[in-house]
Amino acid sequence: MSASGGTKAIVAALGANLAIAVSKFVAFAFSGSSSMLAEGVHSVADSGNQALLLLGGKKAQKKATEEHPFGFGRERYIYGFLVSIVLFTIGGVFALYEGYEKIQHPHEIEHWYWPIGVLVFAIIAEGFSFRTAINESNAVRGKQSWSQFIRTAKAPELPVVLLEDLGALVGLVLALIGVGLSLLTGDGIWDGIGTLCIGVLLVVIALVLASETKSLLLGEAAGPEVVARIREAIVDGDSVTRVIHMRTLHLGPDELLVAAKIAVDLDDTATEVARAIDAAEARIREAEPIARVIYLEPDIYREQPAAPAAPATD
Repeated sequence: MSASGGTKAIVAALGANLAIAVSKFVAFAFSGSSSMLAEGVHSVADSGNQALLLLGGKKAQKKATEEHPFGFGRERYIYGFLVSIVLFTIGGVFALYEGYEKIQHPHEIEHWYWPIGVLVFAIIAEGFSFRTAINESNAVRGKQSWSQFIRTAKAPELPVVLLEDLGALVGLVLALIGVGLSLLTGDGIWDGIGTLCIGVLLVVIALVLASETKSLLLGEAAGPEVVARIREAIVDGDSVTRVIHMRTLHLGPDELLVAAKIAVDLDDTATEVARAIDAAEARIREAEPIARVIYLEPDIYREQPAAPAAPATD
């Protein structure tokens, strides 16, 4: 996995979630808080998600085969999509079910200091993980806003970790509010309401992740800035006079396919055309190193004749 894959952010999130999951289940065992149970399952789901992202990054490094000539870069997209499914089913749906059950059958929270202490610890640990994900993302997102970065990022790991950590922090605050109101009022229904809110939050995040990773799985073109750089690199004004049309496709976060029809002079020999193509490929790779697969087709550019004017009518 490349540096842009955010391995450091994934490992930080995995370590934090494993520690938090254990503490939440201990707090649930002593207090009976449904918010703590839902949050414990949430942390287990998040830990599984980070493991899936690391596995996807490892599998994506396999070399191309005859059966898969363009390599396995999209493994990272597949595992990113699996993360959204796990977050929806294990995290979100379970929290919705548990919240509904607690509202139907509320009971007081016992040993209140366990859930409160664990929630404070979890917020600190998740805050550390979230800060790491932010720092890793800032290194690659440039001038993009956060919403633009999540929508346009070609590497799924950082957006996934960012949204997971954000959801975890908000979920912890909701759990803290639910437990706090239950302790203040003596009514366990607030714990159930907090759990229900956590479930809704996780489902929404899972749907956003599913939408973004589905687009990557279907195949996305390079961003406008990358396309502009490639177009500029192809044309040298001498052997290649223009790009007639071009298509790009991400084979993975760090692998780009470029296919273009380029205009050459009518009088060029086959040798001159071959040299022009080789030189254009070299310029593309220099301008955009992730352009691993390049297909250039030479052609003679012809201006399209203007459409004849419509006959005048009375």
